[in-house]
Amino acid sequence: MTTTIDRGTSSAITTTSARPEAKTSVSLAETIKQSFSMAYRGVLKIRHNPEQLFDVTIQPIIFTLMFTYIFGGAISGNVHDYLPVIIPGILVQTVVMTSIVTGTQLREDMDKGVFDRFRSLPIARISPLAGALLADVIRYLIATVLTIVMGVIMGWRPDFWGAVASALLVMVCSFAVSWIFALMGCLMSKASAVQGISMLIMFPLTFMSNAFVPVDTMPGWLQGFVKMNPVSHLVTAVRELTANGHAGVHVLWALLGAAVIIVVFAPLAVRAYMRNT
Repeated sequence: MTTTIDRGTSSAITTTSARPEAKTSVSLAETIKQSFSMAYRGVLKIRHNPEQLFDVTIQPIIFTLMFTYIFGGAISGNVHDYLPVIIPGILVQTVVMTSIVTGTQLREDMDKGVFDRFRSLPIARISPLAGALLADVIRYLIATVLTIVMGVIMGWRPDFWGAVASALLVMVCSFAVSWIFALMGCLMSKASAVQGISMLIMFPLTFMSNAFVPVDTMPGWLQGFVKMNPVSHLVTAVRELTANGHAGVHVLWALLGAAVIIVVFAPLAVRAYMRNT
């Protein structure tokens, strides 16, 4: 007995018929959701490795005590009068410097091959990077709260809602700056190199500002740089907010600078990340 197959009536299974419509784009809502999912992964990493929080828990306390008691008498005559000057400066310096860790941890994850897996998933290209940066906002929050609490313990009495607004402002600006270090983490080959170069950039920006001493005590050639320094604008904005809750032009400059940094460096970081992985 023979069996015949009617080849004329049979049809081959093709990729087109099996998957007639392939999804080639991710919507904005899905991108935001995926970014927060990646951020949750970062939060879990912090929970299982609490030593990652040592810098944001110890550094604000040490810096606040050290700078206040060393420079307070020399600059303002006493510690109490120096607190409204130094606490906003320490707050900005501590939280902005904390964003450096974003680049180093990103480089370490890329060296371990974690982001190679993320790149193969059907998710938005920006979500792994945005998620890692969003998770670090928790670090900024801890550093911000500890710095403000230390200032209050030492006698600083800021405007309550001004302190809340300044905390949000500093965290937003630090999140924006973290995109710069994310780009560096994608471009450099070692985490130690990311940290070293980042410190060389951030130390002049933070110390050559109005964060610790009055601008008029500096040489004339340096005052021009200090007045144009974006860190100085942010420090002045925080001082105005914590003093009387006033949101002046410096707040607008700080937010505008943060928006420009994100618009410029976020696409560059994503492109470098895709090319590197």
